[in-house]
Amino acid sequence: MKKTSTSVPLERNKKEKEQFCKLFIGGLSSETMEESLRNYYKQGENLTDCVLIRHPASQKPGRFGFVTFSSMAEVDVAMAARPHSIDGKTVAPKRAVPREDYGKPGALVTVKKLFVGGTEEDTGEHHLRDYFEKYGKIDAIEIITARGSGKKRGFGFVTFNDHDTVDKLVLQKDHSINGHHAEVRKALSRPQMQGVQSSRGGRGGNVSFGDSPGGGGNVGAGPG
Repeated sequence: MKKTSTSVPLERNKKEKEQFCKLFIGGLSSETMEESLRNYYKQGENLTDCVLIRHPASQKPGRFGFVTFSSMAEVDVAMAARPHSIDGKTVAPKRAVPREDYGKPGALVTVKKLFVGGTEEDTGEHHLRDYFEKYGKIDAIEIITARGSGKKRGFGFVTFNDHDTVDKLVLQKDHSINGHHAEVRKALSRPQMQGVQSSRGGRGGNVSFGDSPGGGGNVGAGPG
């Protein structure tokens, strides 16, 4: 019997698991070294990797880095312990954005509002609440209906009290609500969308060492 290779799916699963466990740490002091970053996050947690991004020319520490835990549960614990202060400076931890999602509109924007698509006619507000409240505290739920008829349009919005809840839900991608597959993504305001479009138009594919939570290649992209 011919054996089938499982190395590709296994490698993919490994990368997906690692992505769930990775935090981007922005706003670091210029004095912070990798040892300080590692020592702060390894307290009570199991770190599998710690990287402080350096400027390619000078090799001086940049303002951000990445830490990888052994499980998403440990990431949840770390994020629940915010604010984080390293070397006397409050830093900005966020769940790292996968390489394949990095170019999507709003991937790097911080929001507390989640777009939920794929909600069928039989899906009500209580279904959304029952599903999403286990991820974090909900501030508001809105199911969009058509003017006049009041017929549900198949999507809605859930607003949380913490942007990290939105980041986690978008990262997980696969969601089933009331027996239906649901699409989730960050809900951007008009000014945020205009800002994203302006940034994408002026980037020109350049890469710079700014504070940006892209985790696929451990590199932050900034305006070109």
